[in-house]
Amino acid sequence: MRTIRVETSTATILLTEAPAPKVRDRQTGEVAKDATSGETLMKVGVVYIDEGESSLIHVTVPESGISEGLALGAPVSLPGLVARPWESVFNGQQRHGIAYRAAAVAPGAVPAGVGA
Repeated sequence: MRTIRVETSTATILLTEAPAPKVRDRQTGEVAKDATSGETLMKVGVVYIDEGESSLIHVTVPESGISEGLALGAPVSLPGLVARPWESVFNGQQRHGIAYRAAAVAPGAVPAGVGA
């Protein structure tokens, strides 16, 4: 499926959930790995605020992309953020959504002009 680059230069992104291993299979507890590198994938929760609207989203980041100094409620940056629509059938029910992935999560700053 197509990936869509997400423009973050004017957005405020705040960390709402600390990085944790992404679980691939809830029944077995298997941790998700990157298909190419085999690296462990992590999940972080953020609130993405732009143009007066906000969304709570989970973003997948490779373990090596998790920076030191992350604090809950603090601004973060998500370089290389992309969105990928998905759909599947589970227990006979059609499900769909948007998966987000970034190259890294690092301490960030509130964009200039926000809240001024």
